[in-house]
Amino acid sequence: MAEAKKGDTVHIHYTGRLQDGTVFDSSREREPISFELGAQKVIPGFEKLVEGMEPGDTKTGTITPEDGYGERRDDMVMDVDRDSLPDEIDPEVGQQLQMHTEQGQAVPVQIANVEDDHITVDANHPLAGRTLEFDVELIEVESGDGEADEGGNIITP
Repeated sequence: MAEAKKGDTVHIHYTGRLQDGTVFDSSREREPISFELGAQKVIPGFEKLVEGMEPGDTKTGTITPEDGYGERRDDMVMDVDRDSLPDEIDPEVGQQLQMHTEQGQAVPVQIANVEDDHITVDANHPLAGRTLEFDVELIEVESGDGEADEGGNIITP
């Protein structure tokens, strides 16, 4: 069987939990997720957890904020004049919005507080500052050199 390594595309099932055991996401009720190891499409700690696994392996690992979504940053929490919101938006705590940087890049934010004249928005990732635990099952590895079957065996064209 092939061990998952940088450049390989992996197909996995996972369940992510907070330290108190609360599940925040799981692929178990849907298709496995796929990503290329080393392509930085998932958080670094998740890549480290999967690297070296073989198809059929299961693993549980803890990911610190440094290897996850980073530490919470106070400079990413800001007040916005309520007048700057479009008229059709009735702001509520927890509501997701998009702000745009001066360069036009969209930034997702969540409303943290609503006052009469302003709202407080938080651009931190909702899991920033949290230590996460993941249960991972590696379903399939597609080698960067060719494709693989569910047993991880390389299939050459």
